[in-house]
Amino acid sequence: MMDLPPDMQDRIVCSIEAAVKYEVPANILLAVAEKEGGKPGQWVRNSNNTYDIGAMQFNTAYLSDLAKYGITPAHVAQAGCYSYTLAAWRLRTHIRNDQGDLWTRVSNYHSYTPHLNAAYRVDLMRRAAKWGKWLDARFATYEVTVAR
Repeated sequence: MMDLPPDMQDRIVCSIEAAVKYEVPANILLAVAEKEGGKPGQWVRNSNNTYDIGAMQFNTAYLSDLAKYGITPAHVAQAGCYSYTLAAWRLRTHIRNDQGDLWTRVSNYHSYTPHLNAAYRVDLMRRAAKWGKWLDARFATYEVTVAR
């Protein structure tokens, strides 16, 4: 990965580590990380008066439920892998609990609103396919559903 800029190295390493920890497809988490395009310390105000925070642009609407675990906006905003871990946890929750196909469920990371979800979904699928090829070229992976 030395052919990548340092911020991309962090994104990739943190995304893969978090994907493994929460058993979500690494190409999907990498696609979300790329699509969100956040940076440590970044706060982006949304039209609904929430903020998207940090590298994974984690929405503050989710943080009120997480406050009971001691998770604060400052934790999400900081540099390092924490925001990727939190995003992977959230994606796993969407994958397991939401309705619809996989792409609709993971696009709920962005929005449950159908037209916003659909637009995010199309772009996320394109990015995930690109990241899948990137991962396949660099890592030995196995289909867990295929008998060996």
